[in-house]
Amino acid sequence: MSKYPSIRDKKFKSYRHKWHDIIFGADTKEGRRFDIWLLWAILISVLAIMAESVNDIQQNYGEYLNYVEYFFTIVFTIEYLVRIYISDNPKKYIFSFWGIIDLLATIPTYLGFFIQGPEVFRILRTARLLRVFRVLRLTSFLVEAKVLGHAVRRSGAKITVFFGFVLIVVVVMGTVMYTIEPPEAGFTSIPRSIYWAIVTLTTVGYGDIAPVTALGQFLSAILMILGYAVIAVPTGLVSVEMSKGHILNNCQECGNRDNDKDAFYCKRCGHEILN
Repeated sequence: MSKYPSIRDKKFKSYRHKWHDIIFGADTKEGRRFDIWLLWAILISVLAIMAESVNDIQQNYGEYLNYVEYFFTIVFTIEYLVRIYISDNPKKYIFSFWGIIDLLATIPTYLGFFIQGPEVFRILRTARLLRVFRVLRLTSFLVEAKVLGHAVRRSGAKITVFFGFVLIVVVVMGTVMYTIEPPEAGFTSIPRSIYWAIVTLTTVGYGDIAPVTALGQFLSAILMILGYAVIAVPTGLVSVEMSKGHILNNCQECGNRDNDKDAFYCKRCGHEILN
């Protein structure tokens, strides 16, 4: 047996490498086309699952929707198996985030033939729509994502302290309301009262629990006003840090401040910019 690869082996490796770039990559024209086609397939299959949950549509078109579901399940199954076959490290792909998501997008339909109920989990394939970020993997998006990520990290400590304060407020207010409000009003326990405080503070206002005493209504009004801070403060903290984005491209290695706005590496020393 020759130790040199045959022409057939070379063609096979070339063919496999080409499909690997198309399916796993979004940098090439073919890869982007494949990802866009895949996103459309995922979107249509999810819409079919959602339509199936409507009684009128299910009664009139349920059989056709089942055919659509079976078709996309077969397509996604083939795609999953192809990904395993052409992967450089199949085991790594299978147990990766995307590998698990791809598997969960297909098995519920098969389990539905043997177990009642798993078809509900078919909606998990909506998680595959996260692949849109691969299609949008352009320099401009990366730069803006980097700025946003830095802003969130820089304001992380302040946001943590703020939410700690919010947690204390809802616990204290929930406990107080449990004390002053009668059980008939819905404040039957401290956890349920804390639930009311969270709903009120976030300005959701379901209305399933409402205070009936004058003091309780007064405290509710204060909590509603504080609710605006829950939205405004974190947003303001991140916005302030984003406004400082012009300093993100300062190199910590050599101190160079003359890097381009969208630079990921210093033009003087080549060190990665990690602000």
